[in-house]
This record gives sequence, structure tokens and C-alpha cells, in this order.
Amino acid sequence: MPVPVSQMYTVATYVLGQKLRRNKHYPLVLMLEPLYRCNLACGGCGKIQYPANILKSQLSYEECMQAVDECPAPVVSLPGGEPLLHPEIERIVAGLVERGKYVYLCTNGLLLEEKLDLFEPSKYLSFSVHMDGLEEEHDEAVCRKGTYEKAYRAIEKALARGFRVTTNTTLFDGADPARTRDFFDEMMRLGVEGMMISPGYAYEQAPDREHFLARDRTRNLFRRILSTRRRKGWRFNQSPLFIEFLVGATEYDCTPWGNPTYSVFGWQKPCYLLQDGYADTFAELVEETEWSRYGHASGNPQCRDCMVHSGFEASAVNDAFSSLGGLMRMARAVLFGARVPALGEETAGATTVPLGDSASLQGQVLAANDRGLADAFDYRGDVTLQLVGGDLLEGFVSNVTDTEVGLWLKGSAERTTIARDRIDSVLFTGTDTAARMRAA
Repeated sequence: MPVPVSQMYTVATYVLGQKLRRNKHYPLVLMLEPLYRCNLACGGCGKIQYPANILKSQLSYEECMQAVDECPAPVVSLPGGEPLLHPEIERIVAGLVERGKYVYLCTNGLLLEEKLDLFEPSKYLSFSVHMDGLEEEHDEAVCRKGTYEKAYRAIEKALARGFRVTTNTTLFDGADPARTRDFFDEMMRLGVEGMMISPGYAYEQAPDREHFLARDRTRNLFRRILSTRRRKGWRFNQSPLFIEFLVGATEYDCTPWGNPTYSVFGWQKPCYLLQDGYADTFAELVEETEWSRYGHASGNPQCRDCMVHSGFEASAVNDAFSSLGGLMRMARAVLFGARVPALGEETAGATTVPLGDSASLQGQVLAANDRGLADAFDYRGDVTLQLVGGDLLEGFVSNVTDTEVGLWLKGSAERTTIARDRIDSVLFTGTDTAARMRAA
């Protein structure tokens, strides 16, 4: 089970209590940032680009406890920066545990092995280790070789000592679905409690802003990753309704107050990702922030493409406890897994993603139903068939019957046949020569 029963019970009773009190703007997870200083300089990070005087600043133990006492969230996340660089981190964690908070200490893992002796295993404490894929992808994402190996070894040590360990994975444009699935398999073999996944956010301060995902491309990527039977063995440390949101099976608007952020600057408006000013107290943050200015529905360009967990995980939890229907949707997703539409299937929250020339099928993705396979047969170019297990076959469709599809493999004189029930979706990846001739 990815989350202990005691934690689920604590969160559920807390949310129900907020609902009974008709409190709309309630926090679910406090993002307590004790410092911005870090021992890595990741290209997609928007937290480490501050001047030296800010990077040298840090919250005191007393400031951390005051923030926690102001904000009633049952879960506290300790991001950064790298929290293990804080000289009082063990005291901060102990103070949170004493208050009965469920703590996720976010770390890149480089210091975890040597710092383990500072902590005691507890149901209230989980190390959330930042892992952005297998070794090649992870080391490239964090801009330093060797970090995957060191973090992997630290996870092994922490698990052997009885600590709760989860992973935190941020995916960007260009992520390889097959490699990502292999990474999920590896984390399950390693024995982590659960995995958290999220698309990246285009921080204004981030050095690399070219690889952040637009909303439709986010849905397309997560469908390609999760539309496979292998996912039944994966444990995610987040609401299955949030997973359904990521793949476009449902639609939510952001609840930025759900994950309030406290740092050396104070209470950050409106959320963990945007910086539109600061409040001195949590009450001031909730009461004086113009929440209608934020979220996808607001039209705010900074929120247009955001689908990050810190804005929408709370939306999914709120949905689950807003009605009997919400509870039934959550129960169904917990028992049978999150719904993942086939690639190309239109849903209330998403449409087929055009990746190329909209005048033809080139660049589009269709479900492998009668229409999709008929279009693949008529297409005057190569296509890529994504199989149920996640494998990809590229070539020219030569024949389609009721039971199988014939394919001339790209770059080969070999022709193969694939059973139709093995094909999940069709990606129109090759150049549409017929469209080019029409344009001429």
C-alpha cells in the first residue's frame, strides 16, 4: 500500500471536518521551505537562482514551528533547496513529528546516506527522493553525473534501516515513455513505498525553459506512459484522481491555497510556483489573496499550462470528498486503478493532440480502433504503432484485417503482422506524402 492507513485516515477526517465547517480555502499540504541553498544546480529549477545573501538565509527552528502552528495542514513537505543542508533539520523534523504531522523530507539524495543517523524511522516521516528517471535521464536533468547512483544507494540504505521512502519525478518535454516505464519498474524493484509524478513548471528563473510541457502535450505524454498493463504493479504516492487529471480523463481547476508555501520571505502568494508577493501570516494569505486571479479558468497566462501536483492534488482530494459521487469515483480508482484513455481518445478534459501539420493526420495520435487503423492503412507515410505493453513498431501499414495489421518495418525489407488486440494506439510519425502533393 503506497500510503499508510493511519495517514489516509488522518487526511480523510481532516478534509471531512473542513467540509462540515464549509471552509473552502483549507490547506492540505504545507510546503515549508527552510532554505533555498542546494548542492545541485538543475536546469529546470526556479529556486536556486537567488543572490548569495538569500541563498545563505534559512528559517530557524522557531520560525518553522510557528508556521506549522499557524497552518492546520495534516501533511508537511520540506522542499528546498536541499533541506539536509540545514543545520537544524533533524530538530525541525522532530518538532513536526511531535505535532503529529506527516512529513515528506524532499532530497536529491546526495547527503541522505551520511545523514540517516540524525533521524529515527517513523510512520510520520518519509524521505521523498528526487529521481527524474533512469541513470542517463536523471543525471542529465540534474546536470551532474553520478547523482543517480548515489541517490539509489542512499534509498537502499534508508529502506534497510526501516525508513519510509518515496520518489518524486518531474517530467519534461521529450521524456521517453518507454524509458520512464522502465524507471517505474526499477523503483518498484528497489522497494520504494510509492512514486509521485508531475509535469515540470516553467519557472521564470529556470535556466532551461525550453523543455516545459504545454497542457495538451502533458496529457499526451502521461497517456503514453500510463496506457499499459504494466502500470498495475506501480504504486503512486498521490490520489488516483490526480493521475486521471494528468491523462485527461477528468478536468480540475487549480486550488492554489491547498499547498501554501512558507519560506524566508514569508507566506508566498498565491502558491508554491508563483511569486506575487508575500503575507506575514497564514490568515493574511488566505483572507487577502485574490484567488480568482489564479488557476486555469482565470485566464492567467502563468496558469495556462500548469498541471503540477502542488496545484491540482488538493483539487482531486477536494473532489473526492465533495459528494457521494466523488467518493465513489475515488473508491473505483483505488480498487481498479486510474482511468487512462487510449491515445487519441477525446475526453471532457482533452482532445487529440496535433503535433504537426493540421491539414493531414501527420503528427496526430489516434486510438487503435476501426477508424484509427483504417486511417493508418490509408496514410501515405510511416506510422508508429504503440503496443499494449509499451513497445513501439514503426513502418508502413500494408494491410488491416479484423484480427491483425500488416506492417513493413521502417528501414527493412521485412514485413510483420501484429494482432489488433496488441495495439494500443497509432502515431502518425512519418511524412504524409499525399498531403505534400496536395499542397503542391
